[in-house]
Amino acid sequence: MIAEAKVRSEDLNLCFEKLMMVATGNSGEGVKMKGVVIPEWKNIPMELLLRIVSLVDDRTAIVASGVCSGWRDAIGLGLTQLSLSWCEKNMNNLVLSLAPKFTKLQTLILRQGNTQLEDNAIETIANFCHDLQDLDLSRSFKLSDCSLYALAHGYPNLTKFNISGCTSFSDEALVYVTNFCQKLKILNLCGCVKAATDRALQAIGRNCNMLQTLNLGWCENVGDLGVMSLAYGCPDLRCLDLCGCVRITDNSVIALANECLHLKSLDLYYCRNITDRALYSLAHSRVKNKPSMWQSMKGRYDEEGLRSLNISQCTALTPSAVQALCDTFPALHTCSGRHSLVMSGCLNLTSVHCACAVRMNTIPHTAH
Repeated sequence: MIAEAKVRSEDLNLCFEKLMMVATGNSGEGVKMKGVVIPEWKNIPMELLLRIVSLVDDRTAIVASGVCSGWRDAIGLGLTQLSLSWCEKNMNNLVLSLAPKFTKLQTLILRQGNTQLEDNAIETIANFCHDLQDLDLSRSFKLSDCSLYALAHGYPNLTKFNISGCTSFSDEALVYVTNFCQKLKILNLCGCVKAATDRALQAIGRNCNMLQTLNLGWCENVGDLGVMSLAYGCPDLRCLDLCGCVRITDNSVIALANECLHLKSLDLYYCRNITDRALYSLAHSRVKNKPSMWQSMKGRYDEEGLRSLNISQCTALTPSAVQALCDTFPALHTCSGRHSLVMSGCLNLTSVHCACAVRMNTIPHTAH
């Protein structure tokens, strides 16, 4: 397939032939378009070129942008999504060369296996790519706060931001980002132990009220003050990962239960300060905040509320509280193959079962 071909920039004719194969499904004498035959790569209309580029992989699109100035300008104006995660070396130089050309990018994935990106690459992106809405910088260990300060000014429309594993960022720089990137809906801070603090979460709650998904996994400096500020400031929160946030207590969960009524996924893995009080508050909030739905449209009501909960290693919980929560939220399953209620490491909770599991165990086996 063309998406898997290794196209060399010095062979422009080969590049043209392969792009034409994508367009026509063959390598004939030329591309026919409304009665016009296009015999050479220089003559491809912009609309057709962009259509072809949308079908090939990112490496091929980059090579195609170097064919001639016309292709460079067309692809630069038409390309909106780009991933460089395949680049195992020289990613920094590649970003420096591409950012001034691909100014209309809306999605840019720079996830790395080997640490490559440096601050000057992020600063260059911020200077040229002002339409970015989705940026992935995960595992960028070399980046400093300078990158966050640069992108804060460069990406006013950012809605999805992944800096998981970026251990060098400070909470001061993250606070600064929230002052400018206030349209964030998805934020991944997993492993950002210096950036994800109560101070940063207070700023997120104050400035990013549209936030729906937040990953705070293994951010050990996060406590109740930060999570409670988040709950009060981000009422549309849907998914929250607090695994390994060992400082939080029931107060965090109670605030989430009372303020974040659309919460569907909550990960409390290894949050060993969580007790029955937190789970009962989750169950209570469902009844207290949506009483009218008890009377009508039960099927639709069953779709509301928690659909995924991880309480693994929360050893202070008792079967009665977990069972009460499971009964309250029908979408939480313990049955085989569905496991949306995860309780690994809680040996005292083996008696907890969802309605499906109970029905399966009570159905009499018919003799054949």
